[in-house]
Amino acid sequence: MSFSRKHSKKLLAAVLTTCITAGVSLQAQALESIHFLIPGGAGGGWDSTARGTGEALLKSGLVETISYENMSGGGGGKAIAHLIETADQKQDALMVNSTPIVIRSLSKVFPQSFRDLTPVAATIGDFGAFVVKKDSKYTTFKEVVADYKKNPRSIKIAGGSARGSMDHLVAAMAFKATGGDARQVRYVAYDAGGKAMAGLLSGETQLLSTGFSEALALADAGEVRILVMTGTERNEAAPEVPTLKELGYDAVFVNWRGFFAAPGIDDVQKAEFVSALEKMYDTEAWENVRARNGWTEIFKPDTQFIAFLEEQEKEIGMLMRELGFLK
Repeated sequence: MSFSRKHSKKLLAAVLTTCITAGVSLQAQALESIHFLIPGGAGGGWDSTARGTGEALLKSGLVETISYENMSGGGGGKAIAHLIETADQKQDALMVNSTPIVIRSLSKVFPQSFRDLTPVAATIGDFGAFVVKKDSKYTTFKEVVADYKKNPRSIKIAGGSARGSMDHLVAAMAFKATGGDARQVRYVAYDAGGKAMAGLLSGETQLLSTGFSEALALADAGEVRILVMTGTERNEAAPEVPTLKELGYDAVFVNWRGFFAAPGIDDVQKAEFVSALEKMYDTEAWENVRARNGWTEIFKPDTQFIAFLEEQEKEIGMLMRELGFLK
């Protein structure tokens, strides 16, 4: 699903116009404060997304005061429950999250879903990628597919997360798109990305399923070659890497990251959050943060974000049922 920046601006204008015609006066000034709630520990993807966004908003003068709160636990469920339970006191809070909120909700890791919150906007994304060690016999993804079709069990795919989590689902989606049986994907789960990488380099596995930005870092270090990625088009950071669609496989995946407000937040506050995030994209401070982290912009505000989440939930749910992780 793709939404243009132009369409996003029209949507935002419509929201603001509605608020004004309802007799609400919106101040054309910086937001007073944003409190970022981070469902994981320091140094992770959620943490870097929240702190990088906060840095850009603060340096560009779009928000006057920024604060952060790390709240690990329950696969993100602790922070979600906290935001819901303290909604009346958290009107300036934005909780960062990503694709796992959809996966973990479906698998009942926690009882809530994105519907129990106020989706504000998806802001950045990271595509999936498949890599091999630099001296692998495989030079193209089509070669891997050919061996997979001869004997699916001959291709072991490493991932830095459990079975049924994102690395596994992306691999299953990709090989299903090649005409294979997603249930025959031989996924080897490691409890961290570094261990999954070690499994690839040692020859325990032939392929590694990982995020595109992580794959770029590994390739830059000279440890792997990236065979394919899951974007809609080639990425400027590695224009030599083809997409699955380009190779004739109808599969696209993006691990979005974005922000949610407390349930019941009023339309004025939500519109101010959306406006601040959209304006951020045009600032030098944001470009510095984005380039430093290798992030891809995928701005989807408000109703666009909700539609995107609903579609992702549908697609991931179907795949999880096919793999036997959901009834």
